[in-house]
Amino acid sequence: MKLSPGQASAFVFLVVYCGAVLILIYRAKRGMKLPEIYKIPGLDAIDEAVGRCTEMGTSVHFSPGIAGLDDAQTLAGLAILGYVARRCARYDTDIVCTIRTIIVYPLAEETVKQAFIQEGKADRFKPEMVRFISDDQFAYASGVTDIMYREKPGASVLIGGFWAESLLIAEVGSIVGAIQIAGTARLQQIPFFVAACDYALIGEEIYAASAYLTREPTTMGTLVAEDWGKMLAELVIIVGCILQSLGITLLKDLLSK
Repeated sequence: MKLSPGQASAFVFLVVYCGAVLILIYRAKRGMKLPEIYKIPGLDAIDEAVGRCTEMGTSVHFSPGIAGLDDAQTLAGLAILGYVARRCARYDTDIVCTIRTIIVYPLAEETVKQAFIQEGKADRFKPEMVRFISDDQFAYASGVTDIMYREKPGASVLIGGFWAESLLIAEVGSIVGAIQIAGTARLQQIPFFVAACDYALIGEEIYAASAYLTREPTTMGTLVAEDWGKMLAELVIIVGCILQSLGITLLKDLLSK
């Protein structure tokens, strides 16, 4: 079978990348040293936000966005939900998780429930902590803003896929005086979160959040390998541009095989 141009080099890069992932996961599981993940202030503020709610006797609001399970942003949001819920369980603080997509609802409910079980607070879990609002975008936004006006949570964590409803929810959170930590990979919505929230996770930071918070070996190893892959790609692009400008096509010919 004849390969298309570039398939052979792409396969080599894939093998190298997979090998790096496996090696780094192995090192992480054995407790061997890995490169440090840089500090993300927004995630460090989660503990502060939960502590504030505990002192005030208020709840923590969490939204994993309005996307479905086919969007990686939702999975990132659910991973962070588990961490937030464990902190709430540890300090006997209520959490209110609002859901727009029905298929996300059982996963969010189970995530919160398991968090309370892991902290030995299974009796503190209440089904109403996870609330399905509506599958309509702006009906969901209206429901969330109503909850925030009525219950006045001390903190609001918005991490996932957000669209036009982002500023509506974030602005109401600001009005009720909640500490707000938000993050999304949708570039159009990031400015709204930066303007209305206390802390913002920008772009791929929401995907790194799970590894940063849990230090779980598999996610740590994968994250480091991804960053190394990006640096290698940038290096290849820079070197290729320099060589091409000098009329040297060696790298271009190699990658086209």
